[in-house]
Amino acid sequence: MRRPSCFVFLFCGVFLPGILSFPQTNTSIDCDSLLPNYEAEPQTSAPPYVIAVSFDNFEPGNEIQVTLEALRDAGFKGFNLQAREIDGDTPVGTFKITDPNTKGLECHNMTNSAISHANSDVKQKVTTTWIAPHDVGELQFIATVVQNLENFWVGIQSKTLTPTHSESVNGTGKSKRKVCFECMC
Repeated sequence: MRRPSCFVFLFCGVFLPGILSFPQTNTSIDCDSLLPNYEAEPQTSAPPYVIAVSFDNFEPGNEIQVTLEALRDAGFKGFNLQAREIDGDTPVGTFKITDPNTKGLECHNMTNSAISHANSDVKQKVTTTWIAPHDVGELQFIATVVQNLENFWVGIQSKTLTPTHSESVNGTGKSKRKVCFECMC
């Protein structure tokens, strides 16, 4: 009887911390509500995370660099990030997976329409590339970020991005289009 009890203690000591830690790669955050699949309530304080984007404007097919970053030393273990039209409730566009800490998700039958954590490592920052679709209006990136089982924030938003609808846009987001007026008498 002595050997099985040593095995049980060894098993629990080695594997139980990994089993109980959050988030595992199979832990999910709902695509629609952006709530994690457990019973805790989201934080109501200002989130210690920001979403930064590389441009203010976009055209269909543009690639926008998106970074989810912890402020100070907050760190995070889990997240779900997607682009949504203002007042929209479904993801738009697709993500290229460029960071080993991320994986693509399929929301509303659209591959890589959202991204999430690929492991339970503590992260300070993840970066990805989003590809703008056709026929969308103003949008924001929105995220749920999970620090641990008790602390997570839902609905973190980036600044608003505006479609240019085929206008030429420089790196500052200002239109290069010239307006000419002619008077005909």
